Amino acid sequence: MDLDIVLGRVRPGNLEETASTLKVYNEQNRSLFQFDPKDEDKRKASMANGIKLCKVLFEVLDKGTSTSCQIACLEALRILSRDKKVLVPVMTRENIKTLIKLAKLDPKLKSPGDSKNFPVIVESLKCLCNIVFNSPEAQKLSLELNMAAGLCCLLKVCKGGRAVNDIRCFDLRLLFLLTLLHTDIRSQLKQELQGLQLLTNTLESILGIHWVGKYQAALEVSSPPLAVQETDCTIEALKALFNVTLDSWNVHSESDAHQFRHLAAILRYILMSQGPSEEKTEELHSNTVNLLSNVPVSCLDVLITPSGQEMSANNNEPDMKAIQQILNFMEKRIDKGCSYREGLTPVLSLLTECSRVHRSIRKYIKAEVLPPLRDVTNRPEVGTTVRNKLVRLMTHVDLGVKQIAAEFLFVLCKERVDNLLKYTGYGNAAGLLAARGLLAGGRGDRWYSDDEDTDTEEYLEAKPKINLITGHVEEPMPNPMDEMTEEQKEFEAMKLVNMFDKLSSSMQLTENLYIKSVPRICLYCNFKSLLQSFLICYLV
Repeated sequence: MDLDIVLGRVRPGNLEETASTLKVYNEQNRSLFQFDPKDEDKRKASMANGIKLCKVLFEVLDKGTSTSCQIACLEALRILSRDKKVLVPVMTRENIKTLIKLAKLDPKLKSPGDSKNFPVIVESLKCLCNIVFNSPEAQKLSLELNMAAGLCCLLKVCKGGRAVNDIRCFDLRLLFLLTLLHTDIRSQLKQELQGLQLLTNTLESILGIHWVGKYQAALEVSSPPLAVQETDCTIEALKALFNVTLDSWNVHSESDAHQFRHLAAILRYILMSQGPSEEKTEELHSNTVNLLSNVPVSCLDVLITPSGQEMSANNNEPDMKAIQQILNFMEKRIDKGCSYREGLTPVLSLLTECSRVHRSIRKYIKAEVLPPLRDVTNRPEVGTTVRNKLVRLMTHVDLGVKQIAAEFLFVLCKERVDNLLKYTGYGNAAGLLAARGLLAGGRGDRWYSDDEDTDTEEYLEAKPKINLITGHVEEPMPNPMDEMTEEQKEFEAMKLVNMFDKLSSSMQLTENLYIKSVPRICLYCNFKSLLQSFLICYLV
């Protein structure tokens, strides 16, 4: 339906025709996101009509109308609010206040009202999401009108399950946008509005969690996947919590520690849950991992707290199912092979910090990622195991990805250089060791408990034959001197001596430094046996 026709029929005095006209318009344009016609005149006319229609819609909403007409007006306004050019002239304080009123964003709100009005609240929140996202002026007004306080109050009074989940979903989405765009609102939500506790309780309510212990949520193995609505609402809550918990590395009180452990227990529940589809499950777990990265690492011991049954059956052994889920998620992200910086670094960072602080987690992850070596005939980066995939990342072109992958393996090796080289080879680990000043060997600054040597008999037998650079046993190379005559040997030896002489002169090396450099040069050039033979024959 053309906007000219819609404008001729939509007016405050004729509510029935307004509602019926807008329903047709909304149905035809529900999936419309591009508003710029190719023709310049049509573009200007379309923008002008869009602005006029927005103004008329606000007039209809201001003067009061039926619920069905309100929903039609708000849905049309939501479609039009996707166009930034239309938004600018109509984003006044009065219009924002109208939407805030319809969305029930009142800091003194006691109840969301009759469930018949829930669709009006949802559509109003959708409009505000579009408007705040597209309009800088609306972003400023949201701060002045204290929209965050109203959103928090609406979350508090929205109790129950599915009936209010749509309201929660768009309330949380708008809260996420506001905290993303305004650091002042983020601080207000964190401190004044007690956002961490509020959002954690909201997340718990959305999932309907039942507790069987202090930090132990009941989750049956046969539990059905989360519904689409529950999943979407949970994802929005996780995003909002991520903004609230930024820079939350230090826990200053027991109440803070309790709140973060409570949150970590809920996140463990989410890790063990499944979404309605594989894509939704990955999105759900991705946001969960991102949020876990903000939780103080000292509070992540909740991830391995066993349930009552497992404690008696396994003799108080930690339950590592959540850690295994994170490892599985990490491997899937590696296999996808795209957006490593955004998709992989958060989970690697999380696993690194957990392994650094919690011994039982490190011990479990090392057993999964770096099991005792048996077959060392292939290079460490060749293969399909998790170790092979991580070693390949140590030479990735993205510096951030390369560093975090190397750091993760280094922590699993208790920051011992010799242990790291055993699993990765010197060539793959050189970047990390150079950055840490450990090229000559040694260990990192952090202290780890000593474990007994777990080298297998196969590895100990092959160890003398392993090339330290490549990290695997190479096939013995033929001696190039076997087929040389004495004259050829003498010629090659003198050629090599001349090369060293030129190198020594150009770099102004002393004789002692030159001699000390020979074994190192030999090692890197893979001519160790040949050079030693030459040196024995001619340099002694």
